[in-house]
Amino acid sequence: MKITKLIFGLLIIASALISCNNNNNKADGYGNFEATETIISAESNGKLLKFTIKEGQTLQKGTVIGLIDTIQLALKKEQLIASKKSISSKSRNVLSQINVLKAQLKTAKISKLRIENLIKSNAGTQKQLDDINGQIDVINQQIMSVETQNAPILNEIKSINAQIKQLEDQLQKSTITNPVKGTVLVKYAEPYEITTFGKPLYKIANLGLMELRVYVSETQLPSIKIGQNVTVKIDDGKTMKSYDGIITWIASEAEFTPKIIQTKEERINLVYAVKVSVKNDGSLKIGMPAEMWVNNIQ
Repeated sequence: MKITKLIFGLLIIASALISCNNNNNKADGYGNFEATETIISAESNGKLLKFTIKEGQTLQKGTVIGLIDTIQLALKKEQLIASKKSISSKSRNVLSQINVLKAQLKTAKISKLRIENLIKSNAGTQKQLDDINGQIDVINQQIMSVETQNAPILNEIKSINAQIKQLEDQLQKSTITNPVKGTVLVKYAEPYEITTFGKPLYKIANLGLMELRVYVSETQLPSIKIGQNVTVKIDDGKTMKSYDGIITWIASEAEFTPKIIQTKEERINLVYAVKVSVKNDGSLKIGMPAEMWVNNIQ
């Protein structure tokens, strides 16, 4: 009887030790990997003459990957340039008239100065001065009249210049340039399809640096902070593979535990979302489950 009690007591102690060991080996957070996905859309209308990307291809920032038909834009630009030349010729005629009038005004002012000197020496008359002043006034009015005629021409030239700049911007946007470094996840268009402004062409994401979104309870919040180093683990056959991670974001408000990753009993709990940045060695994929260990338990 004593031996039986002793064995039973040892079993209870062993069970307690196993239970404690299991609690210590429980991860501090569970979640899935994410990446910042960017959908690149067309910025011009027309036929997609060139589009060379493939799904899974890694692109560098600034790489030219496609071209949208620019014939109509180029023709319209040529038409505007021709109109500008025609209007500019009219403006030059007006400017030449202004230059002639300004030369006449300069001569009249010299004559006025000469007459004023003659009057001082009693060799000129007031009538001569009045006549030259009247002549100067007439020339000034003529200059103002011609400048008024030239104003609409100059405004029209400014309008054409603005239209040309708009076309040049559209021509530049017809060349599809990849804006961010990353891997092509989805391709939405094919060469020779008609595309329009805002139509998605492909989706890209930088998979070199992944984000693990995990959820922790309120009691765990005091033990974590932004910038803290943690260990991230994924399944690797029968073992676990570890990565170094850094906590980059902690939610300011609690939310209900996501249904897709927790049991029914745990769904009613309020948790806080946490993002962990992890450098990808090529093994990490979007949606892959992982664990976060705050204390770097091996």
